[in-house]
Amino acid sequence: MNGSGQHTSKQSGGPGPAAVAPAAVPPDLLRRPRRRGCAVFTVVVSVLMLLGAGVMCLVLVLANAPGALAVGVVLAALPVGPVIASFLWLDRYEPEPVRLLVLAFFWGAVVATAAALVLQSLDQIVLGTPDDWSAAIVAPVTEEGAKGLFILLLLWFRRRVIDGVLDGIVYAGLVGVGFAFTENILYLGGAYMGGEGQDGGLGSATGLFVVRGIFSPFAHPLFTAFIGLGVGFAVVTRHKGWRVLAPLLGYVAAVVAHATWNASAFFGGGGTFVLTYVLAMVPAFLLLVGFAVWARNREGRMLTRSLSDCARRGLIGAAEVPWLVRLSARRASRRGARAYGGPVAERVMREYQQQAIELGFLHDRYLRGTAPADFAERGTAMVQRLHALRPYVQFPHAAPVPAFPAAVQWDGGR
Repeated sequence: MNGSGQHTSKQSGGPGPAAVAPAAVPPDLLRRPRRRGCAVFTVVVSVLMLLGAGVMCLVLVLANAPGALAVGVVLAALPVGPVIASFLWLDRYEPEPVRLLVLAFFWGAVVATAAALVLQSLDQIVLGTPDDWSAAIVAPVTEEGAKGLFILLLLWFRRRVIDGVLDGIVYAGLVGVGFAFTENILYLGGAYMGGEGQDGGLGSATGLFVVRGIFSPFAHPLFTAFIGLGVGFAVVTRHKGWRVLAPLLGYVAAVVAHATWNASAFFGGGGTFVLTYVLAMVPAFLLLVGFAVWARNREGRMLTRSLSDCARRGLIGAAEVPWLVRLSARRASRRGARAYGGPVAERVMREYQQQAIELGFLHDRYLRGTAPADFAERGTAMVQRLHALRPYVQFPHAAPVPAFPAAVQWDGGR
């Protein structure tokens, strides 16, 4: 497909000998073109990350003795793996770039925590807000704002990576996991050191870990997920008003949930905290999980419909659709490619799958009437890349894939 939307292709698209040997893959083929906004996003996030890391290193060193810091890090790290794995499981249909997921985690761990600590310290100095009211009001407002800023930066500079509510939930969840990790280090290290009626030691730290690491490891990811949900909805909605209102409502919901959780720990004694946990937090968590699982299953059905329509238009082979949509088939395709041509062939297959899935998401937005303004340009570039990769891709088809038509046009026409 060239600038006018035309592409000429004569490859057969079939299995076996029809595929070009992976050794012949051009070196630049697997190098993705740099997208607009990447440089600005990278600079902004890098600078803020360095500043945040400096603040948090100073806070962690001053707050805890080396032994307490080590205990805090070890205990805080225990729930991180399972919680991250849960969000990655939701992200399997259209896996987000690993680099951005890592940035999301460290944004929460260093930038959001540092910003929240600085803002809360200023509140204590300037306004003198009591600790309990600061925890119930100031902390939710500042912490959710600092965490949600990463999602907004993605929306401003890398908006192509967020295709819907599930993407927003995944990025927000990773930010929340990072924030909880650093916050837990501070709390668990402080419990180990003791003071203010606490005996300290490993017993105190373990007791607090049971509350924060076992019973409520999803607290911060849950709060921030509301922001991700709002941003994701803003991306796919047809109504301009909702594009502004949905992220704001998501932020308000995150603050309210966070404030309710914190207030229950400071007001009304332990009974209020338990009631809030059982009657509010657990149902809210289960509802969000149910919604996320529903959205994940919906993505599978959506991709089948969208890529089937792409195949009808001649953009991909019809026999490829099941191998691109079904997760087990994707894994089988990558294993087959690696067996056939080694790591290079597997990388080509993975890149072809990822590009096809991105095309599927974009094409679905077009079919629903919510496509971005540059959808034709983006779709043309995606189809170009798919056709460039296709000669080096070998699917484990039972039957050959029909050849692409001599001329393929993707101009948004039905």
